[in-house]
This record gives sequence, structure tokens and C-alpha cells, in this order.
Amino acid sequence: MTRQDGRAYDELRPIKITTDFVKFPEGSCLIECGDTKVLCCASIEDKTPPHVAEGEGWVTAEYSMLPRANRERSKRDISKLKLSPRSAEIQRLVGRSLRAAVDMKALGERTINIDCDVLQGDGGTRTASVTGGFVALALACRKLVEEGYLGSTPIRHFVTGVSAGIVDEQVLLDLQYSEDSRAQVDLNCVMNELGEIIELQGTGEGRAFTLTEQQELVRLCAKGNRELLKIQKEALGGAL
Repeated sequence: MTRQDGRAYDELRPIKITTDFVKFPEGSCLIECGDTKVLCCASIEDKTPPHVAEGEGWVTAEYSMLPRANRERSKRDISKLKLSPRSAEIQRLVGRSLRAAVDMKALGERTINIDCDVLQGDGGTRTASVTGGFVALALACRKLVEEGYLGSTPIRHFVTGVSAGIVDEQVLLDLQYSEDSRAQVDLNCVMNELGEIIELQGTGEGRAFTLTEQQELVRLCAKGNRELLKIQKEALGGAL
């Protein structure tokens, strides 16, 4: 199978991470995965939600897609007076993934909010939000250290996310929309820098898939996540 953009089956789209993309957040970046572009901003609050244990911090995320991020205009969630089920699911995934990266006791009694806003969507927006959201989070934690609020970063390890799928019976890494929209199987994989899995989301959209196929997709994602990890480290430099 020849991919529309000419990539090999196990090749990521071109990835670019621009740090400090906006002025005011404690950490921010624009992550570009091919034609998918997500703005990730980290904001620090000196309080935590009621459910968080005393002496511990919290990391959470919000996800939104701008009205013309896609081929046709979509309504803003606020105009519908509720968060769309898709946005709610994705922001919970991003929040869980990024909390796995942080020592909450070391963070202290503060909350870091990660806002992920899709400027342009061409597949893989949730995994781009995880990868870019981690960069924004790491930058915010660096600022806490630089300003003397923390003695060392509470980041325990890097976190990246990428998708893989089966399209026309071919396993492919990092699906763009033209592939994702007709995928028989779609799998999102979030990993830490040790190659350990934080979360898997696998769906048989056109057909069921076997354990062997799942393992092949996870191996593809592991390769992609290793490459994303290098790009994150280059973007962050000495941030950690």
C-alpha cells in the first residue's frame, strides 16, 4: 500500500515542537504532526481540587477543537452548553497520561492545568495533545524550580503518545485523517521514556483484531514513541 503522503508504513509524519509559543502561560508549545497543529498551554494555580490529598498536587487537562480546525466548521462546545463527549473523553486521556509523569507530593499543593486547543486537525489530535502537553507541563515545572518554589522538578519521566492502525489490511504508524477515517483498526498508545505503557486505546472499527495484530501495532507505536521522545528532549533542552 502506498500512503498518500509517501511515508513508509512505520514512519512518523514530520514533527515540529515550538516551545514558548505564547507569552503568558507558565509553559506552552505548538506541536505540529504533519498537518495536525495543537497549541498546548500549562497554567499553575496555588490550590488543588477537594478530592486531592493534603500535601499533594494535581495535573489536569482540557481539550478543545477550534470551529475551523477541520474541513467543515463545528460549533464551539460553549454554544452547545456542554462539552462534547469526544472532547470529554480526550481530555480525560490527556489528564491521566500527564499525571503519570508527575510526583504529586513533590509538586506540592498546586494544580497545573494543561489546555490543548486544536488549531488544525488531520488525525492524531489526542496523541499530539499528550506529546505536546507534556512539553508544556515540563516547562511549567522548570519555571517553578527557576523561581524557587521547588527545589527540583516533580517530573518523574517523559510521556509521549502516538497512534497506529490497520488500513486496507496494512499496519500503519501515525495515521493522518485520510487513513484514520477508513481504518479497520485504530490504536492509540501512550508510553513513558522507559517504553512502558501508560494507556492503550484500541478499537476494531471495521473488524475485530487479533492479539498478534495488537502486539504488532503496539510495537509500531513503541518505535514512534521512541522517536517522539528524542524530539521532546531536543525541544526542551535542559528543561528537566
